Amino acid sequence: MERVLRARIPSVESVLCDPLGTVLGCTTGKRHCNGPAFYISRFISLTALSSQNLAELKALAGPGGFVEDQTELQPSLTEWRGLFRGAAPLMLLPDSTAAVAAILGFCHQHRIAVVPQGGNTGLVGGAIPHSTADRPEILLSARRLNRIRAIDAANYSITAEAGCVLASLQAAAADAGRLFPLSLAAEGSCQLGGNLSTNAGGTAVLRFGTMRELVLGLEVVLPDGRVLDGLRSLRKDNTGYDLKQLFIGAEGTLGFITAASCKLFAQPRHTATAWLAVPDVAAALSLYGAARDSLGDELTAFEFANRLSLDFVIKHIPGSRAPLAGDSPWHVLLEIGTARESADTGGDLERFLAGMLERGTVTDGTVATSGAQRDALWRLRHSMSEGQKIEGASIKHDISVPVSRVGEFVARASAWAEAAVPGVRVVAFGHLGDGNVHFNLSQPAGTDPAAFLARWDEIAAQIHQIAVDFGGSFSAEHGIGSLKVGELERWRGGTTLQLMRAIKGVLDPHDIMNPGKLFRAG
Repeated sequence: MERVLRARIPSVESVLCDPLGTVLGCTTGKRHCNGPAFYISRFISLTALSSQNLAELKALAGPGGFVEDQTELQPSLTEWRGLFRGAAPLMLLPDSTAAVAAILGFCHQHRIAVVPQGGNTGLVGGAIPHSTADRPEILLSARRLNRIRAIDAANYSITAEAGCVLASLQAAAADAGRLFPLSLAAEGSCQLGGNLSTNAGGTAVLRFGTMRELVLGLEVVLPDGRVLDGLRSLRKDNTGYDLKQLFIGAEGTLGFITAASCKLFAQPRHTATAWLAVPDVAAALSLYGAARDSLGDELTAFEFANRLSLDFVIKHIPGSRAPLAGDSPWHVLLEIGTARESADTGGDLERFLAGMLERGTVTDGTVATSGAQRDALWRLRHSMSEGQKIEGASIKHDISVPVSRVGEFVARASAWAEAAVPGVRVVAFGHLGDGNVHFNLSQPAGTDPAAFLARWDEIAAQIHQIAVDFGGSFSAEHGIGSLKVGELERWRGGTTLQLMRAIKGVLDPHDIMNPGKLFRAG
């Protein structure tokens, strides 16, 4: 048996399975369920598309534009955490908007399900295909749509295709003397299209906003093959509905983003970065408020983490070492930056922190004195998910609450988790500056990981309830995908869900785009 996430199941007699024999579903007979579990499944052959359909799709993708070898496909069929393993007879890799349009037009005509995929770095199964015996799904990858189409430094804008890796986009902007501010732990492999489709946030939201705030225009191929050409790079364009916003955060359910025009900013000339020890979350919040008041818009990032988050990094990630000598229960990573030539950024930060040390808000700290030291501090923060993954099984929650309620949320959620699962290890870190807490639970040491993961639904429901009690959300930046379909129904039902379904029905009446993501399929 292999741990998987339940997928769309058309009937008891039709369970998911890939041609190599990897178990991909259950025999519950349910159309869609949520939460990792173990199943005993019968093996079936993936009833593929007709050979004629496959040949036509490959021809539309062009030379080098498809992958059908199942061994080569496996990395694209597995989610980063291993919670989702899917099946697909074919992955298409078009290299132009015209090719995408032709492929989707064909799929619309023949009712072929399509799963868009970027860098496959998501954590909710949103880019994993779940082919069934009666409805195969093909992967549509943005990998070869990787060109920078234009950089307009004077307009502070960049136009790039959806398959551009985020780090490459950042580098292209820097070469033009500009800053593309989105920054994520996965920036070396995640792609612009995926960032757009999930409305990615990252570490600089408090200053620059999420992808919704960074996008000026989009080019999108609709499910029937029509192209929505909205690649304008205007700050003001008051001409009716802002259609691009429909596709940002839609997780590929309304169309396939092929390119975007995004905002750029002045490249910072001076930055200052500090790793700080604080006694509790209340002190971290006090520090954040004081930093906003004293440092103003130069405050770029304000991350926080509990001690266990850092301990797992030090334990498992080679080359990592603790930035401070003491054992603090909570840590803060703070960064400021400015494009002003004459700024004394380092001095400003040190003077501010001296006051915080005097007041006891900060108990210890270090300020990076070189680019290498800054990078080392950020590697600690960006490695927290990886460190916890290596430590063992974990149940993760991507929640947001008003910044002022973060401390209350962490306290209540921790108390509930520790009472419900004796010995559970709370790993809490995230973007304190925008209220996004990755409230993760690692299995009690020495226990059965399967038994722990079997409680996923129960635990997640309670943690999400606590977040909502504080005016928060159960999905801050990772999206819904397959993992949280039930939670979307629970917390965003009624008129909200009806409107979303209505929009989906107008743009994708045959439900070919990423079926089973956001909404239950069928």
